[in-house]
Amino acid sequence: MFNWPTPQALLELVAHVVIAGLVTIHTLLRKRDVPASIGWIGMAWLAPFIGALLYVGFGVNRVRRRARRLKGDDRRPVYQGRHGAPDDPLADLETAIGAVTRREPSPGKVSALLFCGDAGYPQMLAAIAGAQRSVRLATFIFRADESGERFIAALAAAKARGVEVRVLVDGIGAGFLRSPAYERLRAEGVTAARFMHSLLPWKMAFLNLRLHKKILSVDGELAFVGGLNIADENVMAMKPTKPVTDHHFKVLGPIVNEIERVFDDDWHFATAERLPASPPAPAVEGAGLSRAIASGPDQETDHLALVLLSAVNAARKRIRIATPYFLPDEQLVTALRLAALRGVGVDVVLPANNNHPFVAWAARANVGPMLESGCRIWFNPPPFDHSKLMTIDGTWSLVGSANWDARSLRLNFEITVEFRDTDLAAQLERVIDARRGRRLTLEELDGRPLIVKLRDAAIRLAMPYI
Repeated sequence: MFNWPTPQALLELVAHVVIAGLVTIHTLLRKRDVPASIGWIGMAWLAPFIGALLYVGFGVNRVRRRARRLKGDDRRPVYQGRHGAPDDPLADLETAIGAVTRREPSPGKVSALLFCGDAGYPQMLAAIAGAQRSVRLATFIFRADESGERFIAALAAAKARGVEVRVLVDGIGAGFLRSPAYERLRAEGVTAARFMHSLLPWKMAFLNLRLHKKILSVDGELAFVGGLNIADENVMAMKPTKPVTDHHFKVLGPIVNEIERVFDDDWHFATAERLPASPPAPAVEGAGLSRAIASGPDQETDHLALVLLSAVNAARKRIRIATPYFLPDEQLVTALRLAALRGVGVDVVLPANNNHPFVAWAARANVGPMLESGCRIWFNPPPFDHSKLMTIDGTWSLVGSANWDARSLRLNFEITVEFRDTDLAAQLERVIDARRGRRLTLEELDGRPLIVKLRDAAIRLAMPYI
């Protein structure tokens, strides 16, 4: 005998259909990634109310909406045109990146390639100690350990002598429930902020979107960028139990103003305070064309992914990549395969022992097609190397905070800097090549036990979240 549903059940059904329908409409209009769209729509219909709640919490890009409100929604291109000789093999790359970023290149030069905190921290601390007008520091990890305390003391001393100091740390990377370094800075009177942090769920736009940039700009005259966080684990002389090697870059020239502008945009996004621009950075001898590339979920297009695709497609001789986390999407995998198939030497160096095992497992499930096409993948022996380096044809280099994974390509706020400098590219090629240890082969990949293959393939499905 058929029983009519109760009024409450009918009301719940109607509410579910309406809410799931709204999620479906929003997803269809707003999301370009097909698998993600199908997943969210399926969850909204198959998990009543819970699926919609998860979509509102994690699927709606409120960051981009907030960025439009703060920055305005000016989509007019500001890039003026192509630079370089007509026969320049990388002129098309320069044009493409200019069109993507809508920014002109600036003269810039890497004056020092700094390995680990052993070389990086002394120069960064010396720059802070010599600051006369301003210090701007952004970092993902800032620990209140011995190394962190040195920075806290230097920043507090700069503040005490009248320097305008601003410090921006990530709301999770520098500590979520407690951020000891942030609290120490505030106690010393240093103006500091936590990026996208709140203990109130409705104010925490995403747990998944992080400030991953590492920027130190001093007086608008010199800057440091790269992958180096602030923690004892980055100082090899301290013999940490879990050492992390890295590369950082001291940068001079007008590009410093562009790097500083990236910090200022993030500071404004986090605090609504607009900082005054520094005077133009002085010119430096031997500077070449360079450009600061900011990327993140506040942008209309995936700047970093488009830059990497343009660089890979522009290569004619060789591509060198060193990254700790290598989980590129299918577009980038295809671009690297095509580069190898047209005769470009593609070499990717990864850590032999990853500090995030899930990433290493997923990477093995992702690189088979690249090996089949002739790309070479190498493992860098311990200690774990956190460097992010890329070169094209011994001429063009890309350095900064971004990894080759979905988190850096779409979820994190990142900064990379391109340089047209053959000396720098040659130096980085030597660094990358020196880290080539054991080579991954198809035989090794195919020889994994079935249970390991299943594990790796399953973890690969979580690429956007690991």
